[in-house]
Amino acid sequence: MTAQKGKDLLIKAGDGRGGFTAVAGLRARQIALNAEAVDVTNADSAGRWRELLAGAGVRRAALSGSGVFRDEASDLRLRQLFFEGVIETFQVVVLAFGSIEGPFQIVSLEYRGEHAGEVTFDMSLESAGALAFTAL
Repeated sequence: MTAQKGKDLLIKAGDGRGGFTAVAGLRARQIALNAEAVDVTNADSAGRWRELLAGAGVRRAALSGSGVFRDEASDLRLRQLFFEGVIETFQVVVLAFGSIEGPFQIVSLEYRGEHAGEVTFDMSLESAGALAFTAL
């Protein structure tokens, strides 16, 4: 994969009708993929080196983003998902790489503003089920 612009990482929220709407006004966004390791080291482990059990453990993903709301629709959709505690399908698209899609729940939604500046927001999402990767 060659170098890409940060703005080419897109986060889209399910619109409740089978489609997606871009989370507008994001200035920074991130996806973190994690997997727990299951340690099966025992007295018979070669050279007392740690051994891990392949294919075991919990996998999870975390999405985060910050920016300014540009339109009322995306602000309303994120607030609705947060206050209702809904698990919704989100899609993360990295152009020239692929997309990751699956269920996420908004676990944090923060607003802030400075006297002489715009209102900004931060959001954090945690995966709530199996994710699918599609190469572009």
